[in-house]
Amino acid sequence: MGEARPGRARVRFGAAELLADLDHPGGWLLTVDGVAQSYVDLHDPGHLEFDYVRRLGDVVDLAAPPSAPLAAVHIGGGACTLPRYLAATRPGSAQRVVDADGELVEFVSEHLGLDIPGVRITVGDGREYVEGLADDVADLVVLDAFERASVPGGLATIEFTRAVARVLTATGMYLLNVSDGPGLMFGRRVAATLSAVFEHVLLLAEPGVLRGRRYGNLAFAASATPLPTPGVAARAAAAPFPARCLAGDHIPEFTGDARPLADGDTMPSPTPPWGLLGRA
Repeated sequence: MGEARPGRARVRFGAAELLADLDHPGGWLLTVDGVAQSYVDLHDPGHLEFDYVRRLGDVVDLAAPPSAPLAAVHIGGGACTLPRYLAATRPGSAQRVVDADGELVEFVSEHLGLDIPGVRITVGDGREYVEGLADDVADLVVLDAFERASVPGGLATIEFTRAVARVLTATGMYLLNVSDGPGLMFGRRVAATLSAVFEHVLLLAEPGVLRGRRYGNLAFAASATPLPTPGVAARAAAAPFPARCLAGDHIPEFTGDARPLADGDTMPSPTPPWGLLGRA
């Protein structure tokens, strides 16, 4: 690949566009059908522009020893923001990115490059890939997959969540990004699903989103072992756009009477209101 450049292309799940950030040299925004998918900084992969990605990065930073390499599986690739981040902050990490949109992978590779140390990319079904893995092989599984601005229902069910738990190491961690709107019906069911499989769950989101006042991102972390909740909460509260951290007894309070998602009982996540870049 030569120099990074803007571009447009039809991909499997819509119209992709790559735009340079004129205010931040090295910054690139990837959208599909107008919805922000990824922001990457080619000059500084440690820079995480989107707030929800920064929150997920905080969890990883505080949950594992600094600079320790991780074995990671990413379901959903986009422009590979988190894989680039882990490759830069934890050299030697072995990462697999699985994305269902081969045309998008090709587009990003052509315009930004995907030659990331330690990262291998597979075009295919993320659920099938995880279900085919052996036990105890991943320190980290990240789910950040959208099809036409909605999380595929089969990636949010308790059956898939159990498969994730099986492939994680004893101290492994599952990170998810989902989006939701007023009422938070989808997010509450995701919380119920995670709580049915993992002993420890935390949720990070902006206060307006948690109150159900507007559409936005919900970043979850789940593990069989304690999560670094105090440190994560402190970072979230001190962020330029502060987020709340829910954990412990606050998770069942958030969940309420929502039941876990299951195969045969799924629901789509809501799509962004028209014109809103919902994943930023």
